[in-house]
Amino acid sequence: MLVFPNCKINLGLLIRNKREDGFHNLQTIFYPIPLTDAVEIIRRPDSAPGPTVTFSASGREVAGDPTNNLCIRAYELLKKDFPTLPPVLLHLHKVIPMGAGLGGGSSDGAFVLRLLNEQFQLNCTAAQLEAYALQLGSDCPFFIRNQPCFASGRGEILEPLELDLSAYRMALVHPGIHVNTGWAFRQLNRGLTPEAAAPDLREIVRHPVTSWKGRLYNDFEAPVTAAYPVIGGILQSLYDAGAVYAAMSGSGSTVYGLFDETPVLSFPPHYFYIIL
Repeated sequence: MLVFPNCKINLGLLIRNKREDGFHNLQTIFYPIPLTDAVEIIRRPDSAPGPTVTFSASGREVAGDPTNNLCIRAYELLKKDFPTLPPVLLHLHKVIPMGAGLGGGSSDGAFVLRLLNEQFQLNCTAAQLEAYALQLGSDCPFFIRNQPCFASGRGEILEPLELDLSAYRMALVHPGIHVNTGWAFRQLNRGLTPEAAAPDLREIVRHPVTSWKGRLYNDFEAPVTAAYPVIGGILQSLYDAGAVYAAMSGSGSTVYGLFDETPVLSFPPHYFYIIL
């Protein structure tokens, strides 16, 4: 069976405080977008001894130790509770840039959970799948729901929102810069906005997109653009091209812009750039 894990953008991202467990409490709006990877899982055709998951990949390079890949970890999580889950061949075709603030890896892991549940009739509920997904990463439960959500806690407390941006063209620009998430958080820990002073993201997005600039912001954007001025340059380029709203997603370095019409844009050839 074949699925197409999509990614997300963050509409606003407020980091509230560091928790005792090492994570941070945050507030954001996750919005799914139709840029996808592809994952195929088939039952291994033979019963010879071997790994329970035979993993392969194509497309964009999948960096890191394959045993830490969220697709494999998702299978292993279910295998612990469902020992009859058969050995599989798992292929990932990577399109979404890695480490780009788009949640591509998290989506891949969550979609593997969903696919295994359906393909092998495990009968897990959505709530159970979200619990498994949280063991993979803080934003993974979102991709089980895969609809616009206000997220709080470490990103796992989800509140569905009525939000539709389909009337806009969306430009995504990733300059190939990897922003270390731990570094980005350390830039914020020197002084986080008190809860009482935080804007209500849900209220902001109820108003027209044209009113979001200056009100719907990402706490990471200022320190990341200070360290990597090219990201600030991309933001300005999107506004110069007519974006009604532009922002950085997650801890970067992908920047997105919303346009009333298809924009005319030009970026260096090594950038990942797409209009949706």
